[in-house]
Parts: sequence; structure tokens; C-alpha cells
Amino acid sequence: MSRDEVTRILAGNRQIVSPRGIDETVKVRIGGIDQWLSIRGKDRRNPILLFLHGGPASPAMPESYTFQTPWEDYFTVVQWDQRGAGKTYAANTEQAMAPGMTVDGMTDDAAQVVQYLRQRYDKQKVFLLGHSWGTVLGVHLAQLHPDWFYAYISVGQVVNGHRNEELGYAFALHEATAQGNDKAVSELQAIAPYPGTKLTIDRVGVRSQWEMYYGGLAYGRHDFQFEGDAEELSPDYSKQDLDAIGKGSLFSLNHLLPALLSADFDHVTHFECPVIVYVGQHDYTTAHELTEKWFGDIHAPSKRLVMFADSAHMIMQEQPGRFLTHLVTDALPLAQKAGDAAPVEVTRDQ
Repeated sequence: MSRDEVTRILAGNRQIVSPRGIDETVKVRIGGIDQWLSIRGKDRRNPILLFLHGGPASPAMPESYTFQTPWEDYFTVVQWDQRGAGKTYAANTEQAMAPGMTVDGMTDDAAQVVQYLRQRYDKQKVFLLGHSWGTVLGVHLAQLHPDWFYAYISVGQVVNGHRNEELGYAFALHEATAQGNDKAVSELQAIAPYPGTKLTIDRVGVRSQWEMYYGGLAYGRHDFQFEGDAEELSPDYSKQDLDAIGKGSLFSLNHLLPALLSADFDHVTHFECPVIVYVGQHDYTTAHELTEKWFGDIHAPSKRLVMFADSAHMIMQEQPGRFLTHLVTDALPLAQKAGDAAPVEVTRDQ
């Protein structure tokens, strides 16, 4: 089959046909540039869930079809290609995007996205889900505007960028040594002391390669090819959009890597909205120990930690059924209490 045929079949399979459904991919003027949103849900009476993707510049939109479709029964899910990522990178010049390529600039972008969604769909509050790099923006936004959110949902939380690099490196070196992988040991020792005082994309790449090889990104997997393959068949992305991912990633890392590595939320622990933290028990892309400690220090109207036993960093793909179950049991009731949800099914017991 051609790519066009496969994407046509996938798009038809997940087409939203319910009368109250939403299925839109829209370009919105945010932060002075054109930014792209995918907005999908079976019933517009359901609450909105805004997904802040990781990276920087690793858009979740192209592979979201592999895990998101069941979410759309319960939420109107918004995938946003951030400044410098995917469709948004392809729609703008680097010169136009560059001024806002800071944590503050992209947090402001995120705030404008939330305001757009609240106004367009007449919602007082939405759910804010941050994954990996997206948790950096998520924490800042939840701190600035807690009244906009039913909850901040943290997945693969960045707590302390420098300490995270230390733990990811130590994990990779320990595993490589224990398993007698001379190539990995040699490459990891060559970048010691790590992270040191100056981190480059190349040095981070060595740590990331071997941490991923030993399952710190996706538990039990040596690489991330399964996601790359899924992106290639995305019904939401054209070939041009796919080509933009790598270009956008390099552009974004050059601007944002220092900010990611210097992120420090060790003492950002007071939240005025509920906080739900999802942790992969084998995560060393954002070391799970740091997130567990951070959760213990959090003060919020309510908080919940869920540990996923067979996941690392990519919990949505690794344990999609259990992830959805927790979204429905941990998050959705917060919107249901406010009347912001479609009616539940009618049941009869005999």
C-alpha cells in the first residue's frame, strides 16, 4: 500500500461522526505567528484536555492516533504543535519564531491557546496535561493561572534538569557496565564528568542514546523506532509536516536546551489547582525518583500520584489502557462535579 492509502484508511477509521463531535485542525494566530491545533472529541459537552508535548519540538500530534482515540469519548483533546515544532515550524520562518523561543515566551503562547479554547468553546476551565518538556510550560502556566484548570496533569515531569541529567547518565553507565557493553561504557566515559559545566547537543545525545537503549525512555525497548514508524503513517501529518519535525527539533534545541537543563522546580511545590502526577516506574528520561520526591513536597487542593509498573517515559504508548483508566477515574470527576461533561451511559442491572 502507498502511504496515502494507509493514511486514508486510518483517517476513515477514526473519523468523528457523532452529531456533537469536534474534528478540526486549525491554524490560529498565537504570539505573532501561525500555530496549529488539532481539536478532536466525540461530544463537545465533554471537558477540554490540552496536551503540551515534549521535546522541545517533539510534537505528539503525528502519533496521537495510536493512543488518543479512546480519550475522545471522554474529553475534547487538543494537540498543539508548539512554536518551533511540526506544523507550526513549517508554517513560519525561523526568524519570525525566534523571539518567542524562551520559556516565558512559550508559556505565554500556551496561555493564549488556553484562552482561545475557553472562549471558543465556552469553557470556564480545562485540563492541562504536560509531558516531558511540556511539564516545564505546564508548571509555569498552572502557577500563573490556576483558576483556568480543573487540574494540572503531569506526565514525565521535569523537576530539576541538571540533577535529571546526572541520574540518567548514572543509570545508563550502570546498566552498560553490568551488561558488559564496552562500546556504551567507552562512549559514556568519554563525556565524563557528566553533565559538567557545559552541555552540548552532542553530549546530551550520547547520554540519551544509551539511557534509551536500556529502557529509560520506553521500558523493555532499545530504541524509539516504533514511534518514528507510527509517525510515518500519521493521518494528521503530510510528508512536508513530517520533514519539519527534525528541522524544528534542531532549531528548538539550539534555543531551548539551556532552559530545559536549568529547569528547577524543587521548591515550586505550592499549587492552587489540583495536581495529578503520572510516573513510569522505569523512567530515566526524566528520572522517576525526582518526581516521586517532588510529589511528596507538593501542597495543592488535592493531589494524586500514580506509578505505572511497566512504563518508562512514554506511558501513553506503553500502557495506553491503564493510562486512559486513570484519566477517567482521576481527572474526569473534577469536571463532572462542575457539570462540564456529557451524560454517562444508561445502565440496567437485573
